[in-house]
This record gives sequence, structure tokens and C-alpha cells, in this order.
Amino acid sequence: MSDRSTTATTESEDYLERRQLRRGTAGWVLLAGLGVSYVISGDYSGWNFGLGEGGFGGLAVAAVVVAGMYLAVVLGMAEMSSALPTAGGGYTFARRALGPWGGFATGTAILIEYAIAPAAIATFIGAYVESLGLFGITDGWWVYLAAYALFIGVHLVGVGEALKVMFAVTTIAVVGLVVFAVAALTEFDVANLTDIAPDGSLGSSDLLPFGFIGIWSAIPFAIWFFLAIEGVPLAAEETRNPERNVPRGIIAAMAVLLVTCAATLVLTTGAGGAQAMSTSGNPLVEALGGSTAATVVNYIGLAGLIASFFSIIYAYSRQLFALSRAGYLPTVLSVTNRRKTPTLALVVPGLVGFVLSLTGQGALLLNMAVFGAAVSYVLMMVSHIVLRVREPGMHRPYRTPGGTVTTGFALVVAVLAVVGTFLVDSVAAAWCAVAFLVLLAYFGLYSRKRLVANSPDEEFAALAAAEKDLT
Repeated sequence: MSDRSTTATTESEDYLERRQLRRGTAGWVLLAGLGVSYVISGDYSGWNFGLGEGGFGGLAVAAVVVAGMYLAVVLGMAEMSSALPTAGGGYTFARRALGPWGGFATGTAILIEYAIAPAAIATFIGAYVESLGLFGITDGWWVYLAAYALFIGVHLVGVGEALKVMFAVTTIAVVGLVVFAVAALTEFDVANLTDIAPDGSLGSSDLLPFGFIGIWSAIPFAIWFFLAIEGVPLAAEETRNPERNVPRGIIAAMAVLLVTCAATLVLTTGAGGAQAMSTSGNPLVEALGGSTAATVVNYIGLAGLIASFFSIIYAYSRQLFALSRAGYLPTVLSVTNRRKTPTLALVVPGLVGFVLSLTGQGALLLNMAVFGAAVSYVLMMVSHIVLRVREPGMHRPYRTPGGTVTTGFALVVAVLAVVGTFLVDSVAAAWCAVAFLVLLAYFGLYSRKRLVANSPDEEFAALAAAEKDLT
């Protein structure tokens, strides 16, 4: 993907000064907390719809495959983030490896994921609030509006404050999972794992009630256990010593999430039954019945959903900020306020997400977010492989174990995941594909001739081109 198809101009120092983030805010522990925060809501709700696609066995197999994919994705991103530490994350990696078109395509896929995921989480927050009977709320849109307004407001105060709040809420959510696990052990019954009747599909059985195809259909829901952890590198410009701390933070977060995924899947299904859990808006609570522990988990589960909602708002704002600062999207979106937070990059996707949340269709929105995520994983893993082949001498403070074999495995599973979103809901996936193509058309027809040459991501690419010319 050649740079000759684009035009870039050099902007003034004032342009970049008005688009600065606060430096040196986070260490690796806060980054690990951020990584868990992105994902923790996936343990509390959303993944369970996969039981209706593949049964316990199908979802369990899908979860093992997806966990392997995410581990490979994280290891690949740890390498690239140590070499290219900017707020663009996956967009920056693909920009260096695949050129402006590849960079924009990757950033756009990530933006689709991060704009839609909070909308899905908002519907789950509404389900938890309604089940608690808080404030007498029975209609979720008030909850969605309050969540967006409150947490965008906190982010506008500043990144340091926001990351600390996220870390505290995430800690509470993890404690909630521990409380749930202890309580669920007393309700656990192996027979509950296989209480969905086989439908006669190829390979169907008590363990795989919907056959082999059910495994594939369950992949998008298994992704919900880990969705958005790839957003950790988006904090690179606001991190102390990002070359060291970003890889440590994302790997530590992945280690925690592997444990929570296994415990949640087995204990929730075993306590509540696969059939009942497959349609639940708050499965951990319903798995515990009317016990005191269920009430405790319901309140804490709300904290878990809020943690992910809160942190993904951070992620979409930084991805939009980076694309805007480099001219791929309207540059007004990357202007920061006096506290060095990008105001419009926080507000505009929030408005889009709020409108989508009004559908109340959490499972559908989840599938749409997974489409964007899976497409971005395909492009990021291709980027890792291309950079290893094309730039073997690039400075890499951290190197992916297994190299291109590791990221090649993630690439294959990510392609299967993209196809899997069409198996679950072809209409929802198709609408996401249309939005993706519309944004690519915007780039092709307009913004590719208006890039900012002295933005950090474009400078990384220019440096690579200069080094190639010298050699």
C-alpha cells in the first residue's frame, strides 16, 4: 500500500500544541488495570448468549480457541507497542506496515468496535439496574443517558483522575467475581452444563447440542471475554517509559482475564444451567437465584459493567484523537482542552453510542462490536508479520515469543471470527461492513490528500521510508 496515493502537509507547532495529551501519567500496574477494565464487563454479561449458539461444549471450545488467539494478539501487540509507542495503537502499527490505507482501515475497524461496545454494555447496565429496582427505573434509556453523560464528564476532567477511578472500580469488579465464584460452587451441578437438547446437527451431542457449526457460531460471544484488551497501547503517549510499561501492562491484564474467563464460563453455566443462562441479561446474578450473594454480585456486577463502559470511552477517544490529529478524520476532533483531554473525541462517539443503545439489543450490538474488533485483529496481525519480514532490524525492546508463527495463528482465528459474526447475525454484520466501507470511501475521496506530515504516526512512517532509502 503505497504512500504515493496520499498527500501530507506540515502543520504549525501551534497545531500540535493544541493536540497534546498529558505525558507520563500511568505505570504498568495502572495499564494492567486499564486492560482488565476494558474487558471485565464481558465476564458479567454478554458471553452467555454464546450458550444459545453452541451450548456449553461449543462455547467452551470456542473460548479456548479465542483465548489462544487473544494471547497471540497481545504478544504481537506488546512487541509493536514497544517499538511504536504512540496514542494510535493498532492504527499506528498498521500505518507503518501497510501504508496509509492499511492504517486508516485498521483505525476505522477499531473505532467501530469501541464506538459500539459501550452501547452494548449500556444495555447490560440497564438490565442490572432494572433487576435491582434502583430508583424505580423500568425503562433503560434513562440509564444509558446518565451513564454516557457522567463518565464522559469524568474523562473530561483529566486522564490521571480517570485512570485512577477506573482502577478502583475494576478492583471492586474483580472482588465481585471472587464472591460469585465462592457462592456458585455451592450451587454447581454438572448436569446443568448439558441441559440443552441436541438438535440433530452434524456432530451434535449433549455437550455440543448444536453440533460443530455451533462452535463457530459461538466464537463472537467467546470474544466478549477478552474484547478491547488490545486498547492498552492507546495509552502509550500518557505512560511513563511506554517501551517497557505497555508490554508489561497488557500481558499482566491478559493473565488475569484468562483466569476470570475460565471461572465465569464453568461456574455460571454449572450453577444456573446452560438453557436458562443463554438468554439472561445478568447471568451471574440469575445463576445464584435469590440468595444474599446474588444481591451482592448484582451490585458489584454493576461496577464491572461500569468499569468497561468507562474505560472503552477512554479507548475510543484516543483512537479518534490519533486519526484526527494525523488528518485521516476531521482535525477539529483532536483538539484537547486545558486538561489535555480531547473533548470532541470523547463526545461525538458517545452521542453515536447513545443512539445505538436505544435499540436495547445488547446481543446484536455485541456482534457488531466483535465484527470491528475481528477485522482490526486481522489487519494488526498482518502488520506484525509484515514488519518482521520487511524491517527485521527495527528496534524492538520486547519481541513476541514464536514471532510470526504466533501472530499467524491469531490471524487465522481472527478471519474465522469475522465470518462467525455473519453466522450469528448477517444483517448486523453487514451494516458494520457498510459503515466500514463508507469511512474508507471518505478517506479515498477526501482525507487522503489532507494528511498531517508532522503528526507522530506519520513521522514514524516517514522515518521508516527514509531509513529504507538510505539502505
